[in-house]
Amino acid sequence: MSVGVLLMTHESVGQALVKAARHVLPKLPLRVATVEVPARSDPDVMRTLTAKHARELDHGDGVLVLADLYGATPCNIGLSLSTVGVRLRCVSGLNLPMLLRVLNYADKPLDELAEIAASGGRGGIFIDHA
Repeated sequence: MSVGVLLMTHESVGQALVKAARHVLPKLPLRVATVEVPARSDPDVMRTLTAKHARELDHGDGVLVLADLYGATPCNIGLSLSTVGVRLRCVSGLNLPMLLRVLNYADKPLDELAEIAASGGRGGIFIDHA
């Protein structure tokens, strides 16, 4: 089983998270691609580019879209991919703990991996008790 992972983010966020993940896991266990949506970009052009990446990542087990901010353009483009013939799930609120958790459970199916992503993102948030 091998789900593809597509990071949908604002500029510079996705590549930075992948770089940080490679620091922890030099060999990523899943195929990971990033689409960083520049300010004032054409959403239709970005949707076409994103659909191409999603199709390349899908080897039959689907694609997990991790978006940085729910309701923002990158997330909306990710959510719109359900019409391109790729089975996918979209989880927003992307952070490094979320990405690392997904990569550490590379053998899980898409639906379970989406739940793991959300749990990992929430679980990586702590408030000090000073």
